[in-house]
Amino acid sequence: MVRTTLKILKTVIILIIPLAFVAESFAATVEWNVSLWGKRRSFTEHIEKLAELVEKKTNGEFKLNISYGGLSKNKENLDGISIGAFEMAQFCAGYHRDKNPTITVLELPFLGVRSLEQERSISEKIYKHPAVKADLARWNATLLMPSPLPQYNILGVGEAPKQLADFKGVSVRATGGIGRALESIGAVPTSMSATEVRQALGSGVISAVAFAPHAHMSFGTIESGKWWTTNLNPGTVNCPVVVNSDALASLSKKHRKALLGSVKESLDYYVDNYNNKTMKAWGPELDKRGVQRITYSADSLAELRKNVAKPAADEWIVRNSKKGIPAQDIYDKLKRLLKK
Repeated sequence: MVRTTLKILKTVIILIIPLAFVAESFAATVEWNVSLWGKRRSFTEHIEKLAELVEKKTNGEFKLNISYGGLSKNKENLDGISIGAFEMAQFCAGYHRDKNPTITVLELPFLGVRSLEQERSISEKIYKHPAVKADLARWNATLLMPSPLPQYNILGVGEAPKQLADFKGVSVRATGGIGRALESIGAVPTSMSATEVRQALGSGVISAVAFAPHAHMSFGTIESGKWWTTNLNPGTVNCPVVVNSDALASLSKKHRKALLGSVKESLDYYVDNYNNKTMKAWGPELDKRGVQRITYSADSLAELRKNVAKPAADEWIVRNSKKGIPAQDIYDKLKRLLKK
């Protein structure tokens, strides 16, 4: 009787152990929701690559479910992160400068950033500043990686602004420091979501759009554009990828390593793709549509930078210092990085 009972118990244990491993396997699977907008494009390739690497490194135990607009509006992604509506999101600082004032330093006009590689490096270092970390922590957000973009330029309809003075009265979709720069030459900057721009340009609500090349192609503004400024280069926008801090802290050591350890490779892929695919496609796209290229003289641009860059930086420092932010220290760090 005892032998029979032991035999039965042994059989039960043998059956239970594999089931326990199966249960543990299912329990270990982690899925994060990622809130983006628009559609897959050069601007999101580092996130797509990150998802691919994380899933591969964890044998499918950790997955990033990427949604293009299905989880939140782009201007509300930071709010969604703060309440844990999703675990990862991308947003642009200029969409809501009061929510993330520290990183808007990277959107100041005419900083003189010369490449995606430099934009990436500077952003990553500014993100590590204690005040910047504290700023985003208010939203329960941890900065994961930047989305480095080239200098913006303007695509528009109607009469081409062959001189900077011709921008007077022109309604331009522009955010952050870019808007400030354009306002200084008489343009009327208007802030709106990237997904709204094509319709606004086509209906005459705005006459021009400040975008990086990929966005002009992705959001269709190039289809109606008649002219393009080749060298205005007023600045760019800073659009970080953040994660919910609680979600990050709850990851196992293995999953956390897979996520954080894949950031560099994802950004390397992003920069290579933007430089060697997107930028190479831009010129032919303009030629195909007969878009007129407008190039401004070095003297006129130098005068514009002189009149805009320092006043904008000074105003940024004063405004944010009043909020208790070490704005001068952040800006000084940025200038040191630019000199390197």
